[in-house]
Amino acid sequence: MELTPEITDRLLKLEEKYTAMGQDMGSYLDGLLYADFLTYWDYIHLDTLLSLQNPKTPFPDEEIFIMYHQITELYFKLTLHECRQIAEHTELTAAFFTTRVKRINAYFNALTTSFEVMVDGMDKEQFLKFRMSLLPASGFQSGQYRMIEICATDFNRLVDKSKRAELANASIEAQFEHIYWKFGATELASGKQTLTLKQFIKKYAGQFLQLAKERGETNFSALYLQLQAKGEDVSALAEELRKLDLYVNVEWPLSHYKSAVRYLEKDPVDVAATGGTNWQKYLPPRFQKRIFYPYLWTEEQMEEWGKGWVLEVLKSQRREKS
Repeated sequence: MELTPEITDRLLKLEEKYTAMGQDMGSYLDGLLYADFLTYWDYIHLDTLLSLQNPKTPFPDEEIFIMYHQITELYFKLTLHECRQIAEHTELTAAFFTTRVKRINAYFNALTTSFEVMVDGMDKEQFLKFRMSLLPASGFQSGQYRMIEICATDFNRLVDKSKRAELANASIEAQFEHIYWKFGATELASGKQTLTLKQFIKKYAGQFLQLAKERGETNFSALYLQLQAKGEDVSALAEELRKLDLYVNVEWPLSHYKSAVRYLEKDPVDVAATGGTNWQKYLPPRFQKRIFYPYLWTEEQMEEWGKGWVLEVLKSQRREKS
């Protein structure tokens, strides 16, 4: 077979590449010659992936529960991948920022619209039985979700709303003591920290504090304001950040709330969530009033935070622009 000029050119470039690294190109070509062709199942480690579902009970629907949460964590990992690209970009532009936040919004859209798998996709009686074998584990213990929150906004906005003003200039450590989600994992009867919360803090507290310090000037809110101050057009970015605000602080918690009502609400007494979390007060957005970007919302919108009409306002705004 005659070597075409194109192939010869590629071989010369490869030789330059490996020579610069002090490597022998011939050895790498031998590796290509003897290597097997890549397969789809090997590339994504399919057999390993499909072996990671290990139910604790004989109830069939527990496998649905496991897989959905694994899918959720993969979407969270994709989100954190985008968060790092934004935070670590050496010459960040509004265009780059906007594109990556759009990706994150696509991930959260997939998550929120697929939650019917949890709301209607499991047999209620099976769930109420197999959930007892999961204690004290809880979806509350998703460390990646908390990392997304830290990347998205100033850390003080994650402080419980009763303490935000008081701790506005406090250290990260002091603010962490009053982070909002700690109050969502207290025992319903005594008000003490649950084992679920104690386990979670023990595993992740150091990582959360380190990330909060790293993202002090590179969280989404800080970066948006920096670009705005430079005079960049941030209108498209602002729209995507509003969507993100709603996805993370309204739509996702409400999806969980609907699931909790479906499976845990009984008349006359509500069933405690796994780990004993007080989901009735922890999940509804109107109670927590977490808002990543208050400067992107009107007073009325923030007052009505958590109500469906906020999404309708955004939709109508987009229709007016188009």
